[in-house]
Amino acid sequence: MNPHFYRATSARFLFSLSVQSQAVLMGWQMYEFTKDPLKLGLIGLTEAVPALALALFSGYLVDRLNPLRIYQAIVWVSLVSVLISWSATGPAALYLAALLTGLVRSFSSPSMGALIPRLISRAELKKSAAFTALAFQFAGVVGPGLAGILLGIRGYSYPYAFCVAALLVASLTLLTVEYQHKPAPRTDGPRKRILGEMLLGMKFVFNHPVMLSSMSLDMFAVLFGGVTALLPVYSAEILHAGPTGLGWLRAAPAIGAMIAGVILLRRPIAKGAGRKLLAAVFGFGLCILVFAVSRDYLLSWIMLAFSGALDSVSMVIRGSILQLASPDGMRGRISSVSAIFIGSSNEIGAFESGLAARLLGTVPSVLFGGGMTLLTVLVVGIRGKKLRELDLSTLEGRQV
Repeated sequence: MNPHFYRATSARFLFSLSVQSQAVLMGWQMYEFTKDPLKLGLIGLTEAVPALALALFSGYLVDRLNPLRIYQAIVWVSLVSVLISWSATGPAALYLAALLTGLVRSFSSPSMGALIPRLISRAELKKSAAFTALAFQFAGVVGPGLAGILLGIRGYSYPYAFCVAALLVASLTLLTVEYQHKPAPRTDGPRKRILGEMLLGMKFVFNHPVMLSSMSLDMFAVLFGGVTALLPVYSAEILHAGPTGLGWLRAAPAIGAMIAGVILLRRPIAKGAGRKLLAAVFGFGLCILVFAVSRDYLLSWIMLAFSGALDSVSMVIRGSILQLASPDGMRGRISSVSAIFIGSSNEIGAFESGLAARLLGTVPSVLFGGGMTLLTVLVVGIRGKKLRELDLSTLEGRQV
């Protein structure tokens, strides 16, 4: 593949490395400040507000402007967020850092989603989806693991300095990415009002049964089944593993996902992709149920690793659907809609986890989330006939 693709992916890896590390550090800081699981969830909600509010507008801008320049800008905004959380002396600064992170996330997925197809051929899109997922998950291994280790040994200074270094190298790497930018061909006929153009991506997704079903499956499964926001509580009070244990708990899903990603690079999924997607998310829910009741650190870690491996399968399949089915002129806007679904599941899911833990208790809230994940798979599997029958080969030459 084009070397500039690898450079862009390397920058994305470094950016994700910093974001993943910062999330671990902010979670532990907030828990030290408040000892309240709801406050951990509020970090996710604070991040979700700009991420969701600006998602459609960010997709519109990405389709009209140079996605590489936009990605360069968000790396610098992320650097400001890191510096704010590094110097935080209370929850308010952490919420401000989360707000900036949400702003960054609203632009990161659409800009990279629009950039990558400009750097490679259409025939390479499935392979690129597996490769970028692997890079993202590798960042999820190294970032949280290293942040937890450094936090346990040297406090906050070293892990935050690591975040700053990663972002600076990412910025320099992006300067080496070159391609001849040409505005994507318009697919919306005569010029319309900005709001109408922003909503075209949403209309496309809601009229595409396979894309809508796969995004909905991800949104509701992770919305209820995600446990990331509660890991500081599990590490401190249930598994008694401290900040280093927290880092490795955060890294466990990414380690599993990375192993699965390597396998998927060698044996890409094509036939039976829809059924495999549903099976992977169902398995994810089962892993969360076991994690909820485990009191053994090793078993808990293994369940998180398996959940990450299964999530990697679903991520690659969803990424392939998104890349293969999106018209060139709408990639930014469609990626922004995907970011809304993902943002709903991750950031709002973190708030849901914190709120449920406050109301039900930590373990019952995770059990509830795992059960809702299984129910989601059953509903989508029954109603989403086209998703059940999907082979990715049907998307390679045409839209479903």
